[in-house]
Amino acid sequence: MKRGLIAWDRTQLPPAVFEKRLARVRAALDERHLPVLLVYSDVWRSNQARFLTNFMPYWNRSLALIPADAPPVLLCALSPRVYPWIKSVTIFEDIRPASKLMQTVDQLCAERGWSRLGVLDLPRLPMEIHTGLRGREIVDVPSLGITDPDDPEFAMRRRAVLLARKALEDHLQSAIETGSVEIGQFERQLRRLGAEDLVIRVRSRGSGAYSISVALEYCGHWVKVVRPYGPADEVVVLERRFHAALASGDGYRENLAGPQPYEAGTGAIYALHVEHQGLFFGDTCAGSQPL
Repeated sequence: MKRGLIAWDRTQLPPAVFEKRLARVRAALDERHLPVLLVYSDVWRSNQARFLTNFMPYWNRSLALIPADAPPVLLCALSPRVYPWIKSVTIFEDIRPASKLMQTVDQLCAERGWSRLGVLDLPRLPMEIHTGLRGREIVDVPSLGITDPDDPEFAMRRRAVLLARKALEDHLQSAIETGSVEIGQFERQLRRLGAEDLVIRVRSRGSGAYSISVALEYCGHWVKVVRPYGPADEVVVLERRFHAALASGDGYRENLAGPQPYEAGTGAIYALHVEHQGLFFGDTCAGSQPL
């Protein structure tokens, strides 16, 4: 689960970034003659809303509605007492309580005169939300071209992956010196560095050789790094295999767009893994280079 404070550092990710991203949405709406785009979000599927508005829900669901000619609206089942926090971390100004999401969508459509709705990646909607849209004209708007990573997105993920690499390499060095893997202490270190969510896995080959995998969320941006501890010659082989797989397109590529427990992008950002004799080496990559 996410722990600690989620905050928005506007020096790292300025509001102007989101204006450019919303311009993509409005271009897609104009092309399809639609008045508004609906974007579904929950704890497992928060990336699209985060990319467009910088909103990441905790354990709840929400719908972001992005009109063609007005600021976005958030329909949120969270308590109104957290709305000041939401406004501090997103571009939303209009936040509406919505314990019954689809009923509130109907009210807003009537209020704004929206007879047609665009839905971002309509086939991926939960059944309850999809069923609630029956009886009105809805149009699927694919995320391709709308939520594709831009330079600020890559910059944020690069910060995250540098944090993960350094922390993991420091931890492996400490484990080599002490002869033990202290995962609790490692998680504490990553949390203090700003990780909002973590998935840490250790794979042991036996004989003191193991690999540690860290999937880390930093300001809503997921990355994944895997590093081995074992005989030096085998580690060298792993690194060579990783770079060969990166150049050739071979190897196990894990799309950070899903599935659970983390979600990242549209597929342009992925984690590449290679294996050698029970040890693993991996990193977050974009194109044919480590991020």
